[in-house]
Amino acid sequence: MHTKNAAIIENKSYLYDVQKIRNDFPILKLKVHGKQLVYLDNAATTQKPQYVIDKTNNYYEKMNANIHRGVHALSQEATEAFESSRIIIKNFINALGKNEIIFTRGTTESVNLVASSYGRTNIKEGDEIIISTMEHHSNIVPWQMLCTEKNAKLRVIPINDEGEIIFEEFEKMINEKTKFVSIVYASNSLGTVNPVKKIIDLAHSYNIPVMLDAAQAVNHLKIDVQQLDCDFLAFSGHKLYGPTGIGILYGKVNYLEAMPPYQGGGDMISKVTFEETTYNELPHKFEAGTPDIAGAIGLGAAIEYVEKIGLENIAYHENVLLEYATKAVSDLQGLRIIGTAKNKIGVLSFHFENVHPHDVGTFLDFEGVAIRTGHHCTQPLMRRFNVPATSRASFGMYNTIEEVDILVNGLKKILEVFG
Repeated sequence: MHTKNAAIIENKSYLYDVQKIRNDFPILKLKVHGKQLVYLDNAATTQKPQYVIDKTNNYYEKMNANIHRGVHALSQEATEAFESSRIIIKNFINALGKNEIIFTRGTTESVNLVASSYGRTNIKEGDEIIISTMEHHSNIVPWQMLCTEKNAKLRVIPINDEGEIIFEEFEKMINEKTKFVSIVYASNSLGTVNPVKKIIDLAHSYNIPVMLDAAQAVNHLKIDVQQLDCDFLAFSGHKLYGPTGIGILYGKVNYLEAMPPYQGGGDMISKVTFEETTYNELPHKFEAGTPDIAGAIGLGAAIEYVEKIGLENIAYHENVLLEYATKAVSDLQGLRIIGTAKNKIGVLSFHFENVHPHDVGTFLDFEGVAIRTGHHCTQPLMRRFNVPATSRASFGMYNTIEEVDILVNGLKKILEVFG
C-alpha cells in the first residue's frame, strides 16, 4: 500500500468537503470535447482558486505601480502588498527571516541562481556534486553546465525498482571531494517522497550544503526549513495553486550574504558609479529589475488559501485518491505502474505494454480527462525504467473519486480499442 504522511493519516478522521473546494475553482466548470473537464495534470500545474485570481487582478485594477522606488500612494501600496507576500512565504516554510526569501521566476531559475552564484564561487576542478536518478532536468542541467565549466564531476545516486533512492549508495558516494548535494524532495514522475532529512543530516556531517527541489512537495507536504536544516530550497508558485512565472529561492542567510549577485540591474544595487557598484542588502541583492509583482501577491494569496484548507487535509484527501486509483488500475491488462515507493505524493505514472503514452493521452482528452504523457523532463529516469515515456495522472485538492472512475473507464476503453 502506498502511504504518504503516514503518521498524520493514521490519526486523522476524513472530513473534507471537496465539492465546496471545487466551487472555488472556476475552470473546473469547463467542458472539453463536450465532456466535463477532469483535470488530472496537477504535477504540471495546478488550477487557481477565485481568491488567487481576484488578488492578482486587484493589483492591476487598484494598485498597479512599481515597487521599492515610488513615493506616491500606489507604489507604497504595491510595495506593501509585495513585501507582505514575502512574509507569508517566510512563515509558510518557517524561514528565520524574510531576507532569506528571494523571489524568482520559478524553481528552474532558483536552481540556476544557486548553481551560477554559489557554484561558480565555490566549486573547483575535481570537486563533485551529487544529485539523484529521479531529478527533473532543471536539477540536472544547471549542475552539468557548472561541472563542465569547472571541470568538476556530477555523481548520480541510483534508485531501486520501486523508485526509491538507494541510501547506502549515497553513503558510499560522499567523500572529501563532495562539495554540494542537490536533491528533489518529491519526484514529479514517480511521486516518490525522498528521505531528505536523512540526506541532509548525512551531508552536513561532512559540512556539505544541500539544496532541495521542492517544486512537487510544497503543495503536498508541510515544509519547515529550520527543522529540515536545508541550506537552499526552491519551489514554484504555479504548482501551489498560485500564478505562473513566480517562484522562491530560500537560502540560509550566511550563504546568501556570501554569494555574489546572480544578475545585475535595478533594485539590486545600493550605489552605482561608472567605476564600481555596491550591492543592495538581502533579499534585494538577488532581485534585479522589476519583479512579477502581481505574481508575488498571487503566490501569497495561494498560500493563504492552502493554509485555510490545511495541507494535512489536502495530503490526506490526495492519498485517498492515490490509493483508490492505484488499486483500480492494478488489474488492467498490460499496465505497469512506474513508481511504487512506500512514501508517495498523489502521482500515478503508468505504461501500457502495447499502447504508446501519447495515444493514451489523446484518447483520454476526448473523454474530457487531462493527464500528462511524455518523459516529464526526466529522460534519464525514463531510461532507468526502460520506457520511452509514461502516462501520468496527478491529483490535487479538488479531484474526486468519481473523476478517478472516469479515468479508469477511459483506460478500459483504450484497452478495447488498442488491446
